[in-house]
Amino acid sequence: MTTPRRALILVDVQQEYFGGGPLEIQYPPHAESLPQITRAIDAATAAGVPVVAVQHTMGEDAPVFNPTRPGFHLHPEVESRRTDEWKSVVKQYGTVFAGTDLLAWLREHRVDTITLVGYMTNNCVLASAAEAETHGLAAEILSDATGAINIANEAGFADAKTVHTTLLALLNSNFAAVADTATWSGAVADGRPLPKSDLGTSAVMGAQRAAQA
Repeated sequence: MTTPRRALILVDVQQEYFGGGPLEIQYPPHAESLPQITRAIDAATAAGVPVVAVQHTMGEDAPVFNPTRPGFHLHPEVESRRTDEWKSVVKQYGTVFAGTDLLAWLREHRVDTITLVGYMTNNCVLASAAEAETHGLAAEILSDATGAINIANEAGFADAKTVHTTLLALLNSNFAAVADTATWSGAVADGRPLPKSDLGTSAVMGAQRAAQA
């Protein structure tokens, strides 16, 4: 068993997701996910795992994720833990890789596994996890330290719980190992990888569950 060389990626834990309105994280509620994010930060710090703080920007003319407005800032619980050793990244796309120097920084620090926490499961976490494998990186997602919103458009509607749990099952079937923060913290302390399913196993189990329904 090879010990993973991890980096903890804090994806957009910004005030924009806490202030009410349609972007407020709904499931798990941010009152539950934020303490797990800070728990992951503390576990990473204790284990010497490097931390990356990512913030999304839509520009100075945008109504949200505007770097001149309070909503752009990291949540105070995260900001208060920031150290000079953290890597800071500002992005303009869903994935944490596009248009940033993150990949080069990960290579420089010989990271082979990224652990994603933050928001939203249905956007930036999803995009970043899916892209990781194209860079030869393993991805981990902490189920209780991420969160989703309700989604509706011309294609349909899904409540935040359905969005979050469905995407985590999908991601665990191929793109990322999914676990809760306590399980991940134990794996970090022990220097072991998280278990992950695969598409074939997930397909067989899915067929079995469907037949039982």
